[in-house]
Amino acid sequence: MQHNLTLSAITSAFLAIVLVHNMITPASAARPITLDDFFALARVSEPQISPDGRNVVYVVTTVDRVKNSSSSTLWIAPTDGSAPRRQLTNTTAKDRHPRFSPDGRRVLFESTRSGQQQLWVIDLDGGEARQLTTISTEAGGGVWSPDGKQIAFISAVFPEFSDKPFAESDAANKQKLDDQQKNPVKARVVTRLFYRHWDSWVDGKRQHLFVMPADGGEPRDLTPGDRDATPTSSTFSAGDEMTFSPDGKYLYYTAPPEKDEAWSTNHDIWRVPVAGGAAENLTVANPAADGFPRFSPDGRWLAYRAQRRAGYEADRWELMVAPASGGAAAKSLTANFDRSVEAFVWRPDSQGFVFTAEEDASSPIFTVRLSGEKPQRVVTGGSHSALSVGSDGRLACTRASLTSPPEVFVIDNNGQAKNLSQANTALLAQLDLPKPESVRVPGAGGTPMQMWVLKPPGFDAKQKWPVAYLVHGGPQGAWDDNWSFRWCPQLWAAQGYVVALPNPRGSTGFGQEYVDQISGDWGGRCFEDLMAGVAWLENQPYIDRHRLAAAGASFGGYMMNWFAGHTDKFQTLICHCGVYNFDSMYATTDELWFDEWEHGGPPWGNRESYEKFSPHRFAERFKTPMLIIHNDLDFRVPVDEGWQMFTTLQRLGVPSRLVNFPDEGHWVLKPANSEFWHREVFDWLKKYVPPGGK
Repeated sequence: MQHNLTLSAITSAFLAIVLVHNMITPASAARPITLDDFFALARVSEPQISPDGRNVVYVVTTVDRVKNSSSSTLWIAPTDGSAPRRQLTNTTAKDRHPRFSPDGRRVLFESTRSGQQQLWVIDLDGGEARQLTTISTEAGGGVWSPDGKQIAFISAVFPEFSDKPFAESDAANKQKLDDQQKNPVKARVVTRLFYRHWDSWVDGKRQHLFVMPADGGEPRDLTPGDRDATPTSSTFSAGDEMTFSPDGKYLYYTAPPEKDEAWSTNHDIWRVPVAGGAAENLTVANPAADGFPRFSPDGRWLAYRAQRRAGYEADRWELMVAPASGGAAAKSLTANFDRSVEAFVWRPDSQGFVFTAEEDASSPIFTVRLSGEKPQRVVTGGSHSALSVGSDGRLACTRASLTSPPEVFVIDNNGQAKNLSQANTALLAQLDLPKPESVRVPGAGGTPMQMWVLKPPGFDAKQKWPVAYLVHGGPQGAWDDNWSFRWCPQLWAAQGYVVALPNPRGSTGFGQEYVDQISGDWGGRCFEDLMAGVAWLENQPYIDRHRLAAAGASFGGYMMNWFAGHTDKFQTLICHCGVYNFDSMYATTDELWFDEWEHGGPPWGNRESYEKFSPHRFAERFKTPMLIIHNDLDFRVPVDEGWQMFTTLQRLGVPSRLVNFPDEGHWVLKPANSEFWHREVFDWLKKYVPPGGK
């Protein structure tokens, strides 16, 4: 009997998920969540189901605020519940990215336990993990060949040595790294853009693909030369961006553009012979991004994601399919589906796909058949990600919501859903995590704007409550029914605030036109939408309109700076890594394609766009007290943006405070730093907007 995911089975699975979720998050729990609780929650990720569907391996990360670090270990659980879950690896380092061997007997993973990130493998039957790679430039992202005899991985190497035999090139890489470490001169000399990215300096290295025997041996660089062979921006990655061909003779991969990489989004799918040789571009005809190649289980089809508009990172991703043998153009299975396809997996029968896509402030699971019928939404509620499927049709994924961090769920062919990880069940049962309410607010031009409203524990509708109005980043992003370990709405509500999470123009999951309407109009309709959300809140009988605060990061931080010059509704503003001056932002950010799309080109060609909505031009209006957080390793919105805003506020005599983390990037990720961040933010918030009902 052939097992496949069916509409009725997955719909039944959703009902089971809801039942389990409600059981672990009771309506009347003991107490509000605290910072201690927040850091005690386990962070579950990367579920991978075994090829036969019998087991799921996943990652559990725990934090140590005292050491300002975290550790990650691998866990495994049988999908039928026949045995308890167990810890597969034991380390104080980081074990992650687990991948089952094709026969299901071994798990490949990356680990920092040796002091460097290298590839390791462990047998499911027991025994200690064995280190596979010792490459001087570290290794990650390992994947198996279909026959289990080879492993491909990624390493960032100095390209000038990449055409040499491995032993010689690795020794040269090591010598150069050692020389850099020992050299008292730390000067950097750069001759092109993308010399730094996100929160790291590139230092002249390139991400190359290597292949090695699965039982150990010498790796071979399949993509030598002075270019990257995997996306350097997570924007263009949906997971493993390389895969072996069914016969194991080729490696298919997603590569960034060879030229103009700082302002071009033209990622393409390439293939290179595993035995060595020239690589071939398979999607050269599309000037926009292509990626995430995946072969059907029967080997007949190649699927991937593609965008249509060059230069636009937030364009809709479509699901494309082409014959694996070539000779025919790829066709889109989601051309008429007004949502952006995220990660997908093939159905075991090779007749269709299961995928996730943002929709209406959540991330449901969809199915679509190879024959091209309209995609069907089959699992709703909350946010799902990290899909994997076994040959028997069982589906593993993570599921999270605004009231529950991610856990690993498995849906079997009988429609039964199980929370396999149960990493946070006991702690969640002790907490009062209020259920959010979804409202629709008429925005600019009457277009509806979705907004989440989260009331604090102990809420009494007869009292007046303050508001924390949180604006999301992106701007092409959304407040989904999801959990965040960076900006956790439940933690804000527990301080004694009604938390509002608006999804204005630019928010994803509400159709591509709604996404597009933010570009070139950051302070226009989006601002009107946000002010409409504030007006809706002010009209609620339980809201104290004299105790309103707003906060946001990245684009949300930009909007705090824009609020400062355009509204006096808020008693205080909190800006994390926000844009202040469009001209300086363009000249210092790492990914130029983003600014050039949002403004219609570089600043010397479109002055009006760079000036019209730049917050710095309205500095004479600033008077709202503001907390600014900005970090030295933020290369997306460089730290100068925060310094400029703070300098301006200080010169104007506006109450202001700047918190700077020299060891953090766009986000504050280290546990002790995160604790300090939260205390600074909540103390500032309480100073200007006293919490609690009155």
